[in-house]
Amino acid sequence: MADNYLEKRMEDYRNQPATTRRVASLGRLLQRNRSYRGYDNKFVVRHDQLRSIIETATLCPSARNQQVLRFRPVLSDEADKVLKHIRLGGALPELHLPFSGTEPRAFVVICSTVEESKYVDMDLGIVAQSMLLRATELGLGGICIGAFDHAEIREVLQLPYEPLLVLAIGRPDERIELVPCHEGDSLTYYREGGVHYVPKICVDDLIIK
Repeated sequence: MADNYLEKRMEDYRNQPATTRRVASLGRLLQRNRSYRGYDNKFVVRHDQLRSIIETATLCPSARNQQVLRFRPVLSDEADKVLKHIRLGGALPELHLPFSGTEPRAFVVICSTVEESKYVDMDLGIVAQSMLLRATELGLGGICIGAFDHAEIREVLQLPYEPLLVLAIGRPDERIELVPCHEGDSLTYYREGGVHYVPKICVDDLIIK
């Protein structure tokens, strides 16, 4: 194989008309973008992958265009600093998730340069979802973690701003299935036979008639 074979293939790909490229649909990305609590520890998330995920924020809308969110990437060498202070699977306390050996080993800690408000939270939701969709596009997965010790995370990572949310990032090592349900049904996620099931209200029940 010629030394420049891969480079030539990539150049050919870049030169293709956009309509001929295979692009994952939004629906497929949303379907695959689940809240994963177990990861393949043999896979090491790289700095460039976290940077690409964080770069998504530069494309997102921002309330009043304030752009107050800041991001701290955490790779495997610092992962233990974060793991000590997060909690996963609050609805399944008896399982003590994540299982040993499946802990996330990369994170993005999202902070704000100003005091939290409804406008900051708007940005937070938009950016967090967009970043996780980008992770999915890269063949990874993640989860938004709101259950963490804010003071400890800020101290161990020496953050200049208040942390609002922690995103775990990695290669998922569990199966998650969505279960259609109706308004009034239980929305608590559960596990059976090693599969993690997540109830989702049907669209007909979401539409105000």
